[in-house]
Amino acid sequence: MGRVTVRRKVTTIDLAMPSTTTRPDTLTVEEPLELRVNGTPLTVTMRTPGHDIELVHGFLMSEGLIRSAEDIALARYCEGAVVSGESGFDENTYNVIDVTLAPGVAAPDASATRAFFTNSSCGVCGKASIEQLRAQSAFDVRSDVTEFSATVIAELPDALRGEQRSFDKTGGLHAAGLFTADGELLVVREDVGRHNAVDKVVGWALQEGRVPGVGCVLVVSGRASFELTQKAIMAGIPCLAAVSAPSSLAVECADDAGMTLLGFVRGSRLNVYAGAHRITTS
Repeated sequence: MGRVTVRRKVTTIDLAMPSTTTRPDTLTVEEPLELRVNGTPLTVTMRTPGHDIELVHGFLMSEGLIRSAEDIALARYCEGAVVSGESGFDENTYNVIDVTLAPGVAAPDASATRAFFTNSSCGVCGKASIEQLRAQSAFDVRSDVTEFSATVIAELPDALRGEQRSFDKTGGLHAAGLFTADGELLVVREDVGRHNAVDKVVGWALQEGRVPGVGCVLVVSGRASFELTQKAIMAGIPCLAAVSAPSSLAVECADDAGMTLLGFVRGSRLNVYAGAHRITTS
């Protein structure tokens, strides 16, 4: 596993004193990860090293390129370098993963290196994005009849925050966590990119046989974008709860799919933007 954090000198200027101090500070690592499928480059994402195999599993599922863990025959690092970590020992930092698809699984179109519908800059937006998502998803979250207690959901952001160990050091990481309807924590992942944190969670669930995520709630430390909503739907997760605001397209997407979407889950208050029928207050 590569470096999650690094130490760098920082100069702090306090105009109120006034004073200037220089000290070491801990920063979140951000490095590129190139994903190749059957030896062909597919995409590059900027991520925090760690749980990279989960990341590529979750990414490929989110994009509709695989539907189960069995669709991947092999996922391996194919390039790396040795660096000196905080521990004083050498660590491997790998930035290229090659995925070999199982026989019979269609490879991505060779002409599309990142022509996916998740990115708002790709030229596909609004209803077209939602329609494409509907066509791609292998799971129907609308049929999930699980009810979620508002009291339990209100406690989940604090439970997520309690597991953000790297955030405590750097203050520069997003987090995503998968919980059961009873509030049991299944997994938490951190990353410099909120979408990567969710992909790592989805990849973990895929490898652990927990996809579709029936009866589960995905909790994210920031806002709920269309991309995160899409990833939850593609993994069959019926409920997404965000600490911050959702986007309009995220709400439309959740409503169209029959998913429950909550935002501003803070303290004793939360907003339900879609799928309110699953939320109980008793």
